Amino acid sequence: MATGRVLYEKDGRVARITLNRPEMLNALDTPMAEALADAVERAGRDQDVWVVVVAGTGRAFNSGIDRTALAQGEIREKFFHLWEAALNGLEDMPKMVLAVLHGYSIGGALQLALACDVRLASSDATIGLGATRHGLIPDGAVFRLARVVGLGRAKELALLNNHMTAEEARAMGIVNWVVLPEELEATTQKIVTRFFESSPTAARWTKLLLNKSQHIDPRAHVEEVLQGQWECLASPEIEEANRAWMERREARFFP
Repeated sequence: MATGRVLYEKDGRVARITLNRPEMLNALDTPMAEALADAVERAGRDQDVWVVVVAGTGRAFNSGIDRTALAQGEIREKFFHLWEAALNGLEDMPKMVLAVLHGYSIGGALQLALACDVRLASSDATIGLGATRHGLIPDGAVFRLARVVGLGRAKELALLNNHMTAEEARAMGIVNWVVLPEELEATTQKIVTRFFESSPTAARWTKLLLNKSQHIDPRAHVEEVLQGQWECLASPEIEEANRAWMERREARFFP
């Protein structure tokens, strides 16, 4: 049986990062944050990996920070540096990242999910924050949440710590899909397959520019957009896309 607070598995061009502390509903402590940061870095630097799936074992995706560890003074500065490194690594890596939520998906779980590109939730998921109830800032979600749901909703979720059903989270735009628990794995595979229908060069640039659009005036970075477009036009992927168009078939960007 696989052990460790975070599991890392690779299947072809897909890496799966799994929180693995089921007896604690995958609650976050410093060793888990360190293992997660290491796994994210590993996936980010692996040139063969194109898609990363982030999930959790047991009855929950993640139940937030380990409250006992926090009360005992075990959650210190090191934890937060590692945690932010993991979240930023997921957001910044030039790969497609899918979060798969089920069961309790609160606190750090929402922070982690928001650092991913898209989010799939089981209908049994309970989603929300809780940091301010425990004397903390929801650090990984403060900026990302407002961009997804708007400032008013973000303040409601972060200051009142309301929990949502998966369908309520979907209505807000926090998750992209909601499926029954028994459909979760099959839907995960369908989404991963869809990722492989995109040109990796074009998708990498699109992710980068979409993320940057949250921080900058897009018109001030037209040259960077054009740089990405020239790279796409010079790639073998555009040649394959053109051949596929002329041959009336779907493009195949990966062997």
